Amino acid sequence: MTALVRRVGSGRILCRFEEKLEALSQVMAEHMAMPFPPSFRGLGIEDQDMVMLDADACGYALGVLKGPLDEQRGEGLIRLTAVFEKVLPAINDEYATRYYTHVRDMAVLAAEVENLREK
Repeated sequence: MTALVRRVGSGRILCRFEEKLEALSQVMAEHMAMPFPPSFRGLGIEDQDMVMLDADACGYALGVLKGPLDEQRGEGLIRLTAVFEKVLPAINDEYATRYYTHVRDMAVLAAEVENLREK
């Protein structure tokens, strides 16, 4: 049994990787249904263009859904998740905070999926 698979009470095998991959797909769908905060177009917070932050997170998450990231993109995804720790506390808009928290959660989940992936 690989590290990606765990056995549960009934002997049924659950694959954490597949569960997380499905969760990432769901989070991406939810994100696509959320309107971008209009006042954040062209806005920079903590030296981050907020449109690009959103686009980068979506791009990495979509890449993870399609297959393994190369080393450079994998490192970029890790760096991106750290950016949210600076940006989120600086957002002073309730909806934008929810929106970017969702984006951060999507990026973190993508990093978890990538970390679980057998390469």
